[in-house]
Amino acid sequence: MTFSITARCKRTGMLGVAVSTARPAVGSLAPYVKSGVGAISTQATVNPFYGIDGLSLLAEGLSVEEVLAKVQEVDSDHERRQVAIVDHEGHAIAYTGSETVPWQGHIVGDQFVVAGNMLTGPETIEAMAEAFQALENESLPERLLVGLQAGQDAGGDKRGRQSAALYVVGNQEYPLVDIRVDEHQDPVPELRRIFEVCQTDLFPYTANLVTRKEGVRP
Repeated sequence: MTFSITARCKRTGMLGVAVSTARPAVGSLAPYVKSGVGAISTQATVNPFYGIDGLSLLAEGLSVEEVLAKVQEVDSDHERRQVAIVDHEGHAIAYTGSETVPWQGHIVGDQFVVAGNMLTGPETIEAMAEAFQALENESLPERLLVGLQAGQDAGGDKRGRQSAALYVVGNQEYPLVDIRVDEHQDPVPELRRIFEVCQTDLFPYTANLVTRKEGVRP
């Protein structure tokens, strides 16, 4: 039902997820990202605890392999799930359950995962991986957006289009980017449009927010 990119930026350490699906409000349940810890996308038959518990386990120092095993160990329906995990050092892993809806699959790359289910075909995630890797010198939000658009252009969710989200963190506990399109006939281009608005109307402001190191400003 969903296609996503979960990734870490080698240059900056940013972590993020970009995701789209043919249900509303994908950003409310699929992406889980925490600064200095990791990024997780849970999809197909979504299990939010893959994201919630997965980040907690990563924060405890478990490897991505150990985290995947732990969350599946307590989930009798794990063959209906799809999950992508990238930790704060860029180690990546993914799992596509045997009972997810075709076409389904994933690609684990260098500090990123592209994954999807109920897609038009493998060309969706192949295009996403290619587009993401081609922009190594761009910012992580930009690479995620371009990759997501490439997946949509290659086919995307075979049921149609409805929602999309982009969530990226830097070195603070609050996000650098947290934008969503919850109900739209063409959500990925709309996500790009909102991102461009934020470039001028929001990000210059949030760049000056207080940091944990500085403490709370009076």
